[in-house]
Amino acid sequence: MGVTMQHWRRGAAVVAVAAAAVLSSGCGTVATIGKLEDGAGAEAMKMWDRWVEGGGDIAVATTWERKVKPGLTVAEVEEILRNVMVEHNMRDVGTLPLSKELEARSGKKEPVLTIYQFCSPNIARRMADFSPHMAAYMPCRVALVERPDGLWLYTLNMDMMVKMGRKLPSPLKEEAWSVRQAVWDMMERASKGEF
Repeated sequence: MGVTMQHWRRGAAVVAVAAAAVLSSGCGTVATIGKLEDGAGAEAMKMWDRWVEGGGDIAVATTWERKVKPGLTVAEVEEILRNVMVEHNMRDVGTLPLSKELEARSGKKEPVLTIYQFCSPNIARRMADFSPHMAAYMPCRVALVERPDGLWLYTLNMDMMVKMGRKLPSPLKEEAWSVRQAVWDMMERASKGEF
């Protein structure tokens, strides 16, 4: 009937987790569920699936990754990231050239590890006012990592921020979505070499 054993098990796991949550925390869980963004449960299940696929690595579950098209240089990836940042009215708030720092310390060539930081200060302020804990996720970071098979880009799964939490009031919701789109665009275009 189109329902695989994996889907059945996943559905059973969701029901079991939900039942355990309700039993352990009572009405608080039910009240909280009513405050969440529409589709929060579906997004949580995507993260659950990635957590399982990643062998329990929480970083796999909470990030996006893109393999950089072979032949693109670090300088080209950086240029695209910065071009997209400007197009989306974000600011470059710092670069951490960690592999260069390690090279300076050891005198040996290191695989690329650079973290780029971007922010929209006004949106960041409003998001921190809405939830001070969100400040821990700021600024938006994109990491360029050299692996044996080439360059990769990694960033926080921005869908967690805009789809899984408490309902954001307008216009903060639209502003948060614009930041999510900017980061998505950076990852897509830089990985493909789309200037």
